[in-house]
Amino acid sequence: MDEKFLKKLLATMKCGMCGNQYQAGNVNILGHKEDLWFLSVFCPSCKSQGLVAAVVKEGKVTDVVTELTPEEQKRLSTAAPLTSDDLMDIHSFLRDFNGDFASLFGT
Repeated sequence: MDEKFLKKLLATMKCGMCGNQYQAGNVNILGHKEDLWFLSVFCPSCKSQGLVAAVVKEGKVTDVVTELTPEEQKRLSTAAPLTSDDLMDIHSFLRDFNGDFASLFGT
């Protein structure tokens, strides 16, 4: 496993205390045994430190398992991301939804 890659990967995580993203320079690899890696992280924003134990396996990338058709996958991969308004709309809908799918879909 490339240690530089592992540091970049951990830098995509967010601090559990303040929610700010770690930086690769603040991730230190302490060691590993086979696929089990131990790292320390430091958050420059809130000054907290953490210990990370991660199982990292190299090898074949697994195939995506989906029930979507290729056309649906293509359409969804190019769709605009959800917005906070979209989430609020679905929240409002689900809050008031009585669970009657038959009448919702007119069947």
